[in-house]
Amino acid sequence: MTGASRGLRDRRMALWGGFMLRTATRLVYFAGDTGYGTGSIFRRMRAAFGSPDLALLPIGAYDPRWFMAAQHVDPDDAVRILCDLDARAAVGIHWGVFKLTDEARDDPAKRLSSALRARGIHESRFEAMSPGDVRQYS
Repeated sequence: MTGASRGLRDRRMALWGGFMLRTATRLVYFAGDTGYGTGSIFRRMRAAFGSPDLALLPIGAYDPRWFMAAQHVDPDDAVRILCDLDARAAVGIHWGVFKLTDEARDDPAKRLSSALRARGIHESRFEAMSPGDVRQYS
């Protein structure tokens, strides 16, 4: 994991983090900013905590890959995380509100659809909801 940098002089002063949230009946994973790396961390989380009922996975702010891959997954990597975790459902986060990096605003949702199709995963399992969309997961 690399250090956060939100100001001019705060390089490596804090770390990004995700978390698992367990309720009485559900397990939710919030990835936060993350790179994919080898993917082993996601498989270890599944082994330690079980498969999440819902995973909140980033799908945006990924280009250029040479610069962003260590801290931001692209939609293809997000689908790999979904599979590594064996999450029942996922929601794409970290995209579509404003332009952060080089990809077009709507590219994350398009690439997510392509990545899901390539793996034979139904699009309802991993949604790229638009800002303001509401869903109930049961």
